[in-house]
Amino acid sequence: MNKISYLIPVLVIAVVALLSSLFIVDEREKALVLQFGQIKSVKEEPGLALKIPLIQEVVKYDARILSLDTNEIEVTPSDDRRLVVDAFARYRIADVVRFRQAVGVGGVRAAEDRLSSILNAQIREVLGSDQVTSDTILSPDRRGLMNRIRDQSRESARALGLEVVDVQLKQTNLPAQNLEATFARMRAEREREAADEIARGEEAAQRVRAQADRTVVELTSEAQKDAEITRGEADAARNRVYAEAYGTDRSFFEFYRSLTAYERALQGSNSSMVISPDSEFFNYLSGSGAEPQ
Repeated sequence: MNKISYLIPVLVIAVVALLSSLFIVDEREKALVLQFGQIKSVKEEPGLALKIPLIQEVVKYDARILSLDTNEIEVTPSDDRRLVVDAFARYRIADVVRFRQAVGVGGVRAAEDRLSSILNAQIREVLGSDQVTSDTILSPDRRGLMNRIRDQSRESARALGLEVVDVQLKQTNLPAQNLEATFARMRAEREREAADEIARGEEAAQRVRAQADRTVVELTSEAQKDAEITRGEADAARNRVYAEAYGTDRSFFEFYRSLTAYERALQGSNSSMVISPDSEFFNYLSGSGAEPQ
């Protein structure tokens, strides 16, 4: 009985020691076994691993691709047109031993601070070079610039045990003090284009109106000419009919002309005419008339 009472604590201690010596490495992690701050082993394969309880400790780091957003910085390309750029990078811990030696207990936060400084320096260097203009940075063909920033940052980040996978520009804007001047220039350019379009429209409208006025004048002149010709032909026909009528029956023609004169002179219901009683105008009304032929 006494032996059993001694064995139970020993077994408990052994079980606790065994459990304390075991740790699990996830497939998304890399682990370092440290002994008094010194690296004793690296565990990069997933599964169970051993350490010495109480003496050794395990530090785990994310092995996946991580993202880092940089702070906005101003760059000045070769055309002296300042730009505010905002980038982000994707990276991963490639060498966990070098990473630990470089950042110590600061871990990922300390590494990202140093990586952000590296990225900002490379962004200024690449985008501020003599061969780069603001139009190149703002164009869709800036992929080459991003690759240069990535490659140059990768060399510097290797000392931290990091691998820079990709670098992209999120935003590229003008500084606030330059925005209003740029907008004013854009407005002036659009207003000039609008004025040019209005002037071209007015010129085209004037041509159309001039052509229409000319067409109206030509049509009116042609119509008046045709009307005068028709009126002249009608007058000629009328005179010919009168002449033929006069030649056929002179008395009847004079009688008809007198009736027409009466009709024109005595219009209305209360017409007055002052004329000599022996005037020839009323010959047909007085009964004398023209002598028959």
